[in-house]
Amino acid sequence: MLIGLGLGPGEPEYLTLRAVRLLREADAVFVPGKIALGLVSPYRDAEVLDFPMTGDEDVISACMERNADRIATVARDGTAILGILGDPNFFSTYARLVAVMAERYPGIACRTEPAVSSITAFASVAHVSLSDGFLVTEGLGEAPCRIMLKVRRPQKMAETLRKEGYRSFVLVERMYMDEMRVYRENELPEESDYMSILYARR
Repeated sequence: MLIGLGLGPGEPEYLTLRAVRLLREADAVFVPGKIALGLVSPYRDAEVLDFPMTGDEDVISACMERNADRIATVARDGTAILGILGDPNFFSTYARLVAVMAERYPGIACRTEPAVSSITAFASVAHVSLSDGFLVTEGLGEAPCRIMLKVRRPQKMAETLRKEGYRSFVLVERMYMDEMRVYRENELPEESDYMSILYARR
């Protein structure tokens, strides 16, 4: 198994208790650079893999294949961790690596563990409130996805969003709490708990 492990925004004390436990339990830990290495090194040794910052797609593809091959030597029969600065599901190279893993090693399961978000960390450092909602992108243009909190009537919300071009939906109700439920596409309930998050994609 490969676990994409979020290491947070760079503050060592923002590593989660779960992250520390997984780092200690894994058969091997890999990181993409010196900053991530510094975050995990108090808990165990890690191997630095090369993830070059370049726009050359040929270089990136070859790098991803090499890293997938290296990680697979551990993940086939044990647990390998790739420690990612930030969160592995949020503008991360982990998604590209998983796509390569799925193609070259379809028998190896991949999952993620979240981290303290750089967005909420930014709000603390900048002394700003995000309570009115916000849009996050890597550049100009409209984001293809939308996330809404406290969605009490998900079916009705999905109907409204379909008129705006959204087609794919996931609702998570009472996340990490008792009776957590995950609903997809046409399974959305008419009503949901106050502690609900709806994901929509065009």
